[in-house]
Amino acid sequence: MAVPVLMPRQGQSVETCILGQWYKKIGEEVIEGDLLFSYETDKASFEEEAKENGVLLTTFFEEGDEVPVLVNVAVIGKKGETFDEFSHGIGQTPDVKNVPKEEEVPIVKNPSEEKITIKESKIKISPLARKKAQSANINISIITGTGPNGRIIARDIEAFQKDSKRVIQKVKSDKNSEQTIIGKDFEIKPVTNMRKLIAKAMHQSLQNSAQLTHHMSADVKKLLDFRDQVKIAMKKRELRVNITLNVMISYCVVRALKKHPAVNSHFLGNTIKTFNKVHLGIAVDTRKGLMVPTVKNADDLSLIELGRQIEDLRMKSISRKINPDLLLNESATFSISNLEGYGVEMFTPVVNIPQVAILGVNTIMLRPTEISKGVVGFVPHIGLSLTYDHRALDGGPATMFLATVKKEIENFDQTIN
Repeated sequence: MAVPVLMPRQGQSVETCILGQWYKKIGEEVIEGDLLFSYETDKASFEEEAKENGVLLTTFFEEGDEVPVLVNVAVIGKKGETFDEFSHGIGQTPDVKNVPKEEEVPIVKNPSEEKITIKESKIKISPLARKKAQSANINISIITGTGPNGRIIARDIEAFQKDSKRVIQKVKSDKNSEQTIIGKDFEIKPVTNMRKLIAKAMHQSLQNSAQLTHHMSADVKKLLDFRDQVKIAMKKRELRVNITLNVMISYCVVRALKKHPAVNSHFLGNTIKTFNKVHLGIAVDTRKGLMVPTVKNADDLSLIELGRQIEDLRMKSISRKINPDLLLNESATFSISNLEGYGVEMFTPVVNIPQVAILGVNTIMLRPTEISKGVVGFVPHIGLSLTYDHRALDGGPATMFLATVKKEIENFDQTIN
């Protein structure tokens, strides 16, 4: 029996995905577990595996199409098997043969309006709407009802059909004109979907906030000494989690945020939402572009637990297995972008609005420092760049927070055991 392949839903916030690449051709044999296609949300890229054995009978979308979640993108079945029952791009309807009969109750206020239904199943839908959904092979479980008490009525089915067609066609006109142009001394390539999304987010952030950056440096000797201890402990297999400088700085930032709750906030226009918990966004550079997954409740974690979670999120981001909900700007209350390993001496990170600030971590440099009265020596310092939204924070509180981060780094007191 032929079965449809649906566009997966990755996270509750995702409504559409960009179909990336088909790994199988129509007519090609498919084994359960084979990669069928790749797709992108507005935050990450993923790959979908076949859940059935058979032949790829048809595909309903091309590479680059924007596809609503939970609709048919392909059909797998036996060679020569018909797939007419699966409409182009419409989700499969649930089996309604055994649905209990419904009691019809007319709406008193308007006799001309459709009847609503009372039924035993969880989905409330009028008879006319059910008939329209069945005829179009629409999965009623993904429809939001606008009728009385949230019932699905005919206009909801019609609206879903119109929206699906509009989304499906949205990218096609632009897609057909996108091609690589090679000139004598130049090459023009279309912008990738991920790059477009990053560009849009950065532009919106700078356009809709008042950002400025303060710079400071911190004596990093204690962190470097602890890092040496970590390397020795890992070599002896006494420690399983790699506590990097990024993890240590993140730990210091979390402690500083607890002392400056105004920085651990979202600016929402007419209101400011201040959080009791710290949800820390950690910038990760991946092959597909920049991602900022969130460590939830980072203030509840020990240094080792924080290191474990940061590494887990980093690997999931790189392997494209990250939950998209953890990539939303709203998911984090504060973010860190670490360019220390790239030798960057100073930069201006962009705030992930509605967050009110982001910390940029720079490279370590030797700076002349008075180490005792009248004695100056070169001491390793790490650069810290705090960008904040001046609509939510004034310069004084922002600088006090940055000074606290510096103090936490310089007074780092954690031990491996």
